[in-house]
Parts: sequence; C-alpha cells; structure tokens
Amino acid sequence: MAEAPIETIPGVRARFHWLGAPADAGLDDGALTIAAGARSDWFVDPGSAQVTLNAPALISPLTGDFTLSARVEAAMQSTFDAGALVLWQDERTWAKLAFEFSPAGEAMVVSVVTRGESDDCNSMVVSSPEVWLRVAAIGGAHAFHASTNGRDWQFVRHFRLSAAGAAEVGFEAQSPFGPGCRARFSQIEHTERTLTDLRNGE
Repeated sequence: MAEAPIETIPGVRARFHWLGAPADAGLDDGALTIAAGARSDWFVDPGSAQVTLNAPALISPLTGDFTLSARVEAAMQSTFDAGALVLWQDERTWAKLAFEFSPAGEAMVVSVVTRGESDDCNSMVVSSPEVWLRVAAIGGAHAFHASTNGRDWQFVRHFRLSAAGAAEVGFEAQSPFGPGCRARFSQIEHTERTLTDLRNGE
C-alpha cells in the first residue's frame, strides 16, 4: 500500500490534497484507505457550538456538475466511527455523507450539513459491511445518495452549502470517541454529468 501523500486517484480527473493528517493512508489497486486517529471528527455542535475539525480528509476542487461515488467500508468499533464522502468550503461551511456506527451499535448512512452549526440526520440502517455513497453537484446545489448494491440509489439529501456554491470534495475517516478508525473507499467513480431526477438518483 502506497504511503501519503496521495495526489491522484485512478478514474478521478483531479489533483487531491490532505485536510488534516491521517494516521495512515494508502492507495492499492485503485482503492483508497484512510486511517483516522483517536478522537477525530468533523462536527460543530448545534447545542454548545463546540467545533471539532481534526479528522483527516483527502479533497479536491472538482468543478462543474459531477457525481463522485465509492464503495465504503469502515472498521467500526466505537460510536460514530465512520468513513465518509465530504464537501468542504471552510471551517463553518461543509457537509459529509457517512457510513457510521450508531450509538445503538448499527451501521447507518448519516448526513451532516454544516452552515455555521451542524445539522445531523440519520438515514438508513445498513446490514452489510459496506455501502455505496455518492455526492452530486447540480448547479450551485448538491445531493447525497446511498446504495446497497452500487446500482440503485436512495435519495438522502438535497441542499445548498452557500451562495458561493463551489466546494472541494473527497473522502474522510473519523473516530470521535474511539482510538481510531480505518475506512476503505473502492470502486471510486467520477462522472461529469448532471443528475436529472434526484429522487431515483438518475
């Protein structure tokens, strides 16, 4: 497995850079692995306004309308351990679509949109050890979708981060309460297209 830094990913026409340092990272046969250290997260608590932004993410300024998807696995041991696709504008303007370990001990698809404070929403429970996640850019807005087979997409969220519209996009691992978490992103696919139906993901 190659060591950080990682600047390119096969199939993605962009150059990536790190936001936060991973405990470990590698690229093996097109699959990206990111290991987050202990007590790492992206979250702006809407109750206390406490800011935590120390989870490692590999991001790139993709432009125009696009989709970026990946098959996501995470070594979930502690509450909120996760692997996620992320959007980033600045420390108070970002979003993530995560495959996350819930307080009930279930793997779930969870989305967080942060515009000042984080708006956190649980979506679906996943019974398998992996899920496909996708972020799409449509004009100045974005959409999140998830899939259990990589073909049939379930709508999660449609939102606009800010009037500026543009955001960097990429991959993140986190372990807010645990000693660390390793996430693997495979079958990474980048398309330059505009989704026409957000509800069925086409």
